[in-house]
Amino acid sequence: MTGGHRFQAAFWDIMTDVEEPAVDLSAPEGAGVEESRVAVVIEDEDDIRSLLSAVLSQAGFEVHGAANGADGLELVRDHEPLVTTLDVNMPGMDGFETAKRIRSISSTYIVMLSARTEEIDALQGLEAGADDYVAKPFRPRELRARIDAMLRRPRHHLASPGASQDTADGVLEHRGLRLDPGTRIVTVDGGNVELTRSEFDILADLLTAGRVVRAKTDLALMLRGEQFTGAEFVSDSDARAIEVHVANLRRKLGESPSQPRWIETVRGVGYRLTA
Repeated sequence: MTGGHRFQAAFWDIMTDVEEPAVDLSAPEGAGVEESRVAVVIEDEDDIRSLLSAVLSQAGFEVHGAANGADGLELVRDHEPLVTTLDVNMPGMDGFETAKRIRSISSTYIVMLSARTEEIDALQGLEAGADDYVAKPFRPRELRARIDAMLRRPRHHLASPGASQDTADGVLEHRGLRLDPGTRIVTVDGGNVELTRSEFDILADLLTAGRVVRAKTDLALMLRGEQFTGAEFVSDSDARAIEVHVANLRRKLGESPSQPRWIETVRGVGYRLTA
């Protein structure tokens, strides 16, 4: 039985988990005022697309759906969604290629969904530009929680000792690297660098922390909108996802891990800003 058929077999059971919660139409804490609460669902299975649309509609989103990657890409271009859900196994252009093309034109939060649960599939999705990867079948409450966590990601940080220079307008600077939390623009030696939301948030966190080491666990919790209290669980795959995000971040910045200009690896622990 295929992943899509397995999902359909559980569809009506899953639908019982879709309730009518109180809808909060206000902008999420992590979103800018210019971002409207719009979502795009890219899924070739009609039943699953209907379920995802119902979940997001009940969360207060205006939802637009597409049955393939090409049409979904056009919806993202036309509607500039805050959140996009994306199936991996689609005919024609698959989810990985669609994610790459979306990421080239949009900073939308991308949540990839797939019946393929191997860690390598999740890592490939993150490398393609996704912010999260959810296995099918999923519970609507789980999807809602993951999306809410993404939208809660902190956009303002408290400076730590040894942090990068913080200019009067809040821009963080370090050795030719500039990050503006307000406009979410990153430049290196004057040239723009296009980052995913997750990569941007990790870079902002490291610039703010300065020489204070940020463990992979800390960064994983930050991306989930949580703070460390000792009770949270961060899996090995979560930690590996941080490694993938940092590797992609370094590649886009043009940095060599062996001779870092900005991000220094603390082996076995995490990362910190170079001196």
